[in-house]
Parts: sequence; C-alpha cells; structure tokens
Amino acid sequence: MGRFVEGANRNQATLLPECLEDFIAEDNPVRIVDAFVDELDLASMGFEGTTPANTGRPSYHPAVLLKLYIYGYLNRVQSSRRLERECQRNVELMWLTGRLAPDFKTIAEFRRSNGAGIRNVCRRFVVICRDLKLFTQAVVAIDGSKFKAVNSRDNNFTPNKIARRQEQIEQSIQRYLDALETADRTQPVEVEAKTERLREKIETLREQMRDLDRAAELLNDLPGKQVSLTDPDSRSMMSQAKGTGVVGYNVQVAVDTKHHLIVTHEVTNVGSDRAQQSPMAKAARDAMGRKRIRALADRGYFTPRRSKPAMTLALQRWCRKHRHLVRRLRDDSTGLTLYTLQVSGPSLTSSPDRQERGA
Repeated sequence: MGRFVEGANRNQATLLPECLEDFIAEDNPVRIVDAFVDELDLASMGFEGTTPANTGRPSYHPAVLLKLYIYGYLNRVQSSRRLERECQRNVELMWLTGRLAPDFKTIAEFRRSNGAGIRNVCRRFVVICRDLKLFTQAVVAIDGSKFKAVNSRDNNFTPNKIARRQEQIEQSIQRYLDALETADRTQPVEVEAKTERLREKIETLREQMRDLDRAAELLNDLPGKQVSLTDPDSRSMMSQAKGTGVVGYNVQVAVDTKHHLIVTHEVTNVGSDRAQQSPMAKAARDAMGRKRIRALADRGYFTPRRSKPAMTLALQRWCRKHRHLVRRLRDDSTGLTLYTLQVSGPSLTSSPDRQERGA
C-alpha cells in the first residue's frame, strides 16, 4: 500500500476481546437514552409485558424495545425492518440493547400495542425538561406536517374523485363500443376473439360504475364526504411540500424556540391548520406549567377576527428582516398570546413605517 494509511488485517486475532463500552464515547447521546429509559416505571405508564409469563418462550423486556424505538427516531430510522438490520451491525445499538436483535415483527408489534405508553414517555420527558428549567422563556413555535398514511389515493374516495372516475369509465365504455361496432362491420375470423374480450371489458367497467354509485350513496351519509378503505381515519389533504395531494394525517407540533425541544404534539385528520393554533397553544401552556405563553405560527394558522370573538387584535407591526406582517392576537379567556406571521407580497411597496401606521 506504500505510504497510505493501512487498516488492520481482518484475520488478525486479538489476545483480549474488545469491549463494547470502549466504542461508546462518554458524551454519546445513546447514554442519555439508556439512563432515561432505565429510570422509567414502564408498568405504571401502561406498557405491556413488564411482568414475564411463567410459561412459554421468554420475551424481550419493554425497556429494550423502547430504547430501540427512541434511538430509531433520533436517527431517522423509523422502519421496523431497518431497525432489525441496525441491531445486527450498529455498534451503538449493540451497546444499547446488549447485543439483542429483535425481529421486525416484534418491533412493529411493540409500537402498535404500546401507543398510550409511548405518549406517557413523551409527557415524562417534557416534565423533566420543565424541571430542568429549559422552558423559562415560555415561547413556542407551532407548525404542522403532512404524514402519509398506509392508504393509496386509489382507495380514498370523495365526491369529486368519484365523478372524475365515472367520467373516465364512461369514455372507456364508449371507446370499446365503437371498437365493437367496427368489428361487427368487418367480421373477419381473427376479430371474433377480440370482440369477446371487448364485451368482457365493457361488463367489468359497468360493474365498476355500479360500485362507484354505491360509494357515492355511502359518502352522502358521511359528515366529511370522504372515506378511506385501508386506513379509515386518514383523509386526503394538500401537501405544500410535495405540491400535490396526499392521503394521510396532519401532525401538529409545538417546539420550544430556545432549545428546539418538542413540547407537545397532536395527530389530526383535518387538512387545514387554521383552527389548530389555539388548541396547540393551550396544550403547550399546560405541558410547560405556565399561566401565559407566546405561540408563533405562520400565516396558514391565521383566523379572521370575526370568527374568534374572544380574540382581540392588539398589534400589527412590520418586521424588516423577514418581511413579515406580524399579527399579535390576545385571547382574554385563556391568557394566551398568539402571533401569526403573514408573508408580504409584491403589492406592499410602501415603507414599513407607512404600513405600520396604516394597519
């Protein structure tokens, strides 16, 4: 190899086996995960399997799976199959789980059956942050993100989708009927098999039309005028990040502006953020244990004054640096101060001082 840095020989044996503890630095975040989970009372938090059964195959302790779950989300590894592979090759996970490598089905089942316990762990973490005085400024930023559900757009139905699909089917039926008419006029021997296939396709399309008519009748009885077959709770909504529609959920998150810690979160199936700011601000205020907080949000959360009688418009000021029009809303009934940022357009050509005086 000349003057290059040479690696160790793969076949070189060591006199003393290497210790996993030597591979994990003292300031490695996995040590925090390990210490945090070890101090939790998982049984009181609602986790299943904290008491082992007297018979059957021994199971994994919930603490091991919870450490694996938290590590995966800290490192953007949410897939249970990828977590299974990481347990077999990741030194940090080998140290964290004690060289255990649960099957992906075990990881997925733990996540599915312990949703309430995981939420309690999140609340416990917020309480620890509050005890450590990490929320002294009482300022949170609220935003939402669209998470895709396990439900394709083809299995989500709305009145507009049904109408478009029916129109497409009618055009296909007409195209097949025209092809049948042409075949009837010519009547060559090789066309007979094609004619039979066309009749089968027409009958299949007509059956789909009847299914869509039944789905349309079902939607009329639903309050949201929308149904998802695979994941009934998911809804079709617009995603600005992708620029198209997505069938999923709208996840709302309130984050501390100083340390960027998640204070609270909520999963909704409402596509608009307009009515989410006040509930999220109240939940963040309760989680932080404060009587009054400030909540920052973008213009997607802005609600007209007439739809919120408890809100009074206190201030409008121009922010030179970010070119935002900041609306400060005061909720007299709850003591919350809400800020809504509206991005200015090209029509705002006057000076900031004029904009502030004219507001």
